[in-house]
Amino acid sequence: MTQKLSAGYINVPVPKDIDIKSEINRLRKEKNAVILAHYYQTGDLQDIADFVGDSLALAQWAAKTEADIIVLCGVHFMGETAKIICPDKKVLVPDLNAGCSLADSCPADQFSAFVKQHPDHTVISYVNTTAAVKAVTDVVVTSTNAKQIVDSFPADAKIIFGPDRNLGNYINSITGRNMLLWDGACHVHEQFSLEKILALKKEYPEAEIITHPECKQPIIQVSDFVGSTAALLRHTIESDKKQFIVATESGIIHKMQKSSPAKQFIPAPPNDSTCACNECSFMRLNTMEKLYNCLKYELPEIFVDETVQKEAIKPIRRMLDLSAKLGL
Repeated sequence: MTQKLSAGYINVPVPKDIDIKSEINRLRKEKNAVILAHYYQTGDLQDIADFVGDSLALAQWAAKTEADIIVLCGVHFMGETAKIICPDKKVLVPDLNAGCSLADSCPADQFSAFVKQHPDHTVISYVNTTAAVKAVTDVVVTSTNAKQIVDSFPADAKIIFGPDRNLGNYINSITGRNMLLWDGACHVHEQFSLEKILALKKEYPEAEIITHPECKQPIIQVSDFVGSTAALLRHTIESDKKQFIVATESGIIHKMQKSSPAKQFIPAPPNDSTCACNECSFMRLNTMEKLYNCLKYELPEIFVDETVQKEAIKPIRRMLDLSAKLGL
């Protein structure tokens, strides 16, 4: 089946006469596999997953699963993170091409050189990074726990924060820190249009603007609530408001709508005038057909160099331990 992986996924047609959901359920039971999906996946993948969450929750779930196989419906670094946490388990992803623009903005060799230039700094890296970047990191964070973990260090601590400059700027602004930031960004959260969001606000004056901290500062400044993907979801459930303009990857709206069917969720548009919502092209590479083939053939599989894994697990464990201690 190796030759069928030349495209980065198992390129085998799925029979049209099968019930793909039933077959996926059968395969995962037979193989003792768990399917984890990120909130930015399409609704059908979220609905069939055993667990849906943000990056922190997916890492926490991978750390405690007793499954023999972990199928990560998300992007490549998420599969790597699961493999780092569970080196003895088989970790699969439906499509190896599902990368991450933020992780790509932080090449490991360049980041390592940057770290060496500042030997007196603690290195805090966002989870949206490669295993090699995590291996030169002191503690990993997600948008859910970044503020609390940064706050756990002394006020005068010298910190490198990478790779997302927007998240780093936001954490600096709410903690009073002056962390040294790597100049990276997520292409999805960089593309939101302030002008179009303000136009939507005029159209829906009662709507709250809710925003992910990976967005640029002007978007954050006009927002009613800023938080991680999980925090945005929780806010929409708990809020008395009935309308929300959602400035993050639009896949989360599926879960928001299921959790609050009486409320209205309007995706914030990007600068590209041809699209009314903002989707991650990498996340959208995963499909039900690729998930089925992934389970059937147990490919593509994620591998992490053993030396890298032994270093990369340290900051991830530190994050998980601090998150548990902080009640996150």
